[in-house]
Amino acid sequence: METSKFDIADYLDSKEMIAEYLNEVLEEGDDSEIITAIGYIAKAIGMTKIAAETGLSRPSLYKALSDGAKPQFSTIMKVLKAVGGQLQVNPKTA
Repeated sequence: METSKFDIADYLDSKEMIAEYLNEVLEEGDDSEIITAIGYIAKAIGMTKIAAETGLSRPSLYKALSDGAKPQFSTIMKVLKAVGGQLQVNPKTA
């Protein structure tokens, strides 16, 4: 039996699934995990499409959204907008 490497991007096939995944990572993850998750989402949608919508090159996107990267906040916001997401702040419940 041959196995393949698990890739979360293969399962991010709807806006609802993308939102659920990203919200979970935002709630539970650290900075690095959030950046990596946004990279998986961009990969699921298509880096070429995201590059065109953000005005960034594909290599720049791969570099900015790779594990351990420290992208500028403006880059994150451009990518979130391109993937159809938005940031929203809600009061934290006790």
